[in-house]
Amino acid sequence: MRYKLLLLVTLITAVSFAQNSIVDQFSQALADVVEHANPAVVTITTERIYHIQNPYQGTPFEDFFKYHGDQPGREQRGQALGSGVIVDSKKGYILTNNHVVEDADEIEIQLIDKRVVMATIVGTDPKSDLAVLQIDADNLTALKLGDSDKLRVGEWVMAVGSPFSANLSHTVTAGIVSALGRSNIIPGSNNYEDFIQTDAAINPGNSGGALLNMRGELVGINTAIATGGYERANRGVGFAIPSNMAGKVMNDLIENGYVIRAWLGVWIQELEDKVARALDLDTREGALISQVAEDSPADKADIKTGDIIVAFNGVPINSPAKLQNVVSSSKPGKKSKVEIIRAGKRKTISVVLEELPQEDNVVATHQTTKNHELGLEVKQLTRSLAEQFDIDRGIDGILITSVERGSPGAKAGLRKGDVVLRVGSTEVTSVKEFRKLATPEKNQIILLLIQRGNNSRYFTIELD
Repeated sequence: MRYKLLLLVTLITAVSFAQNSIVDQFSQALADVVEHANPAVVTITTERIYHIQNPYQGTPFEDFFKYHGDQPGREQRGQALGSGVIVDSKKGYILTNNHVVEDADEIEIQLIDKRVVMATIVGTDPKSDLAVLQIDADNLTALKLGDSDKLRVGEWVMAVGSPFSANLSHTVTAGIVSALGRSNIIPGSNNYEDFIQTDAAINPGNSGGALLNMRGELVGINTAIATGGYERANRGVGFAIPSNMAGKVMNDLIENGYVIRAWLGVWIQELEDKVARALDLDTREGALISQVAEDSPADKADIKTGDIIVAFNGVPINSPAKLQNVVSSSKPGKKSKVEIIRAGKRKTISVVLEELPQEDNVVATHQTTKNHELGLEVKQLTRSLAEQFDIDRGIDGILITSVERGSPGAKAGLRKGDVVLRVGSTEVTSVKEFRKLATPEKNQIILLLIQRGNNSRYFTIELD
């Protein structure tokens, strides 16, 4: 009995010692990463004339660029605070956010050893919210860019930056990767978004700072935080631009002065559940093509409206944002393989991408019908109706002339002046065709391709 008790005590002691050893090793690993990375993170202070007004005020998502100045609501000169990461110690290149240095008159860099140097802008890319700066200084430390594609949800990461004040520079927080591939984060933005989401605490002033993995590599540039809509402080959800995207943008800005992006030439939208059901699909992942630009790479490859892109060069496409990011980061002029679903069947199409351009028969009849179940009144599109509703005369379809309030059509988002191009996968050029194809049945989902202004988009009408 005494022997068994002694053995039990020995085992408990061994387990306790092993646990303490693991904790110590983890703690030391964190400290080693910070010690290596801290000298490469800088504090950025800019001088500019600006309006002290947060464009995202009152929304759940805000950038966390820290303003310092006088009374809001009027133009004045003030300071702005952000962070950056040295990525080339010999040439003095610094990676940061575009919104940190946008419209800045002067850019001041404070290094970890308290040296202060002035920076010049090498290039900026508002579409990715990235910028490259350059300083002339000796004895710099740079961070190596890691492979952000290898990040996994649940992996430990650390954020380094200057929250709230330059006096709090090189603040380090730790957390995990809580999600990957986040998009549609910044309200009203048409930017390229493929954010890493983390619960490592980041706050105003952290913009442009480093997100590190446990190997001490730069895997992200901290960019935005999610808030409750009123305060501008951390609530456990932050976002960083992946290092793979940042690296490509940085190299293009340094080598070319602008970012080279490939162009497919399609308008795309989410493959929502209602749309998938209407098309009788067994997948909800992909990018639904609602329009193909004339003479675009997609048009030349015979990619059509209604096709669903599910893979691009072997990369699975689960959303429009994923397709946009994969295509834009591809090399123009090279042949790419696009896997699509067309009429329920999968096929692969070869397409030669082109470089994204820098900025970014009317039937004479008066036939009319009123569809009471959908709440729509439609007419054949005529020359006079096209002029009345300011519609391109080259469009051939059915004009929606009224939408009944509270009807299924209204709930689907249809408007007076919309032009119906297709019902399901079938093109419609007459009211008779529309009436035949859009006659609803109970619990049916009706899919309409609608032209509104210069763009077309799929809408679903669900009937109870």
